Amino acid sequence: FLNVFKDRIQGPNGHQGMREYIRHPGASLVIPILPNGNLLAIRQFRYPLQKIFIEFPAGKMDPGETPEQAAVRELEEEVFYTSKKLKKLTEIHPSIGYADEIIHLFTAEDLTKVQTTRDPDEVIIPFEISVDQLKEMIWNHQITDVKTQIAAFWYFRVREEL
Repeated sequence: FLNVFKDRIQGPNGHQGMREYIRHPGASLVIPILPNGNLLAIRQFRYPLQKIFIEFPAGKMDPGETPEQAAVRELEEEVFYTSKKLKKLTEIHPSIGYADEIIHLFTAEDLTKVQTTRDPDEVIIPFEISVDQLKEMIWNHQITDVKTQIAAFWYFRVREEL
């Protein structure tokens, strides 16, 4: 799903050069908020770093899919919930030096448990986490995934405004 390009460019100073970059279809991340105020996160093995990471449910957008549709799909596929209240927090550009990826960040409330299956090659373990635990895990370097950190920071801010 990734395509690498190499373009000859002329910079603002008139000099020419080459730029390599990746075209990405975009992605969505969703923070599932449980009725008790806790959140749902996942533990997922990430092959490039050979490590299990703590993240919020997220994934790339399929062709023709909106960011909202991708968030709803990922919520269902990764933690087995649907939501009646999806709210956009912001969008981020995690790799501006080499990719055009945009990740749309959402919260999801009014959750309903559903029966579904995961892709057979995905090993995802959902777990409940309090906001205080989330903060502690970020500051203790247990959560290093950038999209999850930024989504958490936005959620902390929104939560303080309520």
